Amino acid sequence: MQEVFPERLRNARKKRNFTQNDLDQNAGLPMGSTAHFETGSRKPSLANLRRLATALEITTDYLLGRTDDFSFVETKPEKGDSIFRDIENLSASDLEFAKQMIKALAERNPNK
Repeated sequence: MQEVFPERLRNARKKRNFTQNDLDQNAGLPMGSTAHFETGSRKPSLANLRRLATALEITTDYLLGRTDDFSFVETKPEKGDSIFRDIENLSASDLEFAKQMIKALAERNPNK
C-alpha cells in the first residue's frame, strides 16, 4: 500500500476533477487528510479508505493496487445505510416530501 496507494489516490482524485479539499469534504475527512495520504506521510484507517473509495466512486482494491480496473462504481444505499434508519423518524408529510424528492432525483438520471 505504501508505494501504490498515494499515487492511485492522486490519480483517482484528478480523474474525478476533485481538489484535495473537495475530496476531504466529500469523504467526510478533516481538511488536509488527502494531502497527507497523497504524500505518504500518513496512511488512512480502514474506515477512511472506504470513505475515500466511496467519494471517488471506485473500489478500495483499485486504491490498494489489487486491481488496475478503474471502473465507475455505482453507490446505491444498502439496507444498513443511514437513509433507511432515518426514514422511521420522519412524519407522514416529511416522508411524502422525501419520496417526491427521490423521484425527482431519479428522473434526472434516466439511464440508471
